[in-house]
Formats: sequence, structure tokens, C-alpha cells
Amino acid sequence: MSAPVTEPVESRPWRPEDGPAPKVWSWPAGDRPALRVWSCGAWRYAAVMARHDYPDGRVIYQVAVDLDGSTTVVPRAYEWPQPALRLAHPSQSEPSASGPPTLARGRARSIDSAGA
Repeated sequence: MSAPVTEPVESRPWRPEDGPAPKVWSWPAGDRPALRVWSCGAWRYAAVMARHDYPDGRVIYQVAVDLDGSTTVVPRAYEWPQPALRLAHPSQSEPSASGPPTLARGRARSIDSAGA
């Protein structure tokens, strides 16, 4: 029997005193990857708004998620990986770190392939 999943730990926003700013990746609104977030006893769909790659190797995903099933979507930031987060689906588009991303057709991209 495995241990129960607990709700994910939310990350605080970057501040100048944290050191160098992260590189921020985004996807086109029509083709964002998504995560599943464990909240209130269920896996909730969370569209990825951005990925933050920190110089120290940490990865933070900003997501839009309905945490309680009420249809109220809120922004949250979570460090990847952690047990309360799962990949829901990848994006077909390349993420962009400089300017607006554009839709691209091709093979599916993992959320872990940004910036790599």
C-alpha cells in the first residue's frame, strides 16, 4: 500500500533578493501543456501558463487550476516535481522565452523539454 498523496506545496514568487531571475517559458494559449494537481481529494486539471527555470536547477510551473471543483480558476505556482503533480498532457508547440509563442504542429513536447 502506498502513502496517501498530500496537497502540493505552493512556491512563492521570485524576488530580487533570491538571486538571478529565472528564465520564463510560455506556450500559445491554444496549445498549452497541462498538469493534474491533487486538491480536496481529487486530481484537478491545471493549464500551464508558464515555466520558470531557475539557475540553481529548480523548475516552477505557473498554472490555472480549479482547486475545489467550484469552477473558480485561480493561479498557483508549484515546484516540479512533487507527488501531488502529474502530467495531464504535453503541448504540440515549442515554448518561447522571448516573445509570444506560436502554434506549431508536430510531435508532442513534454513539459520537461522546455529550455533543454
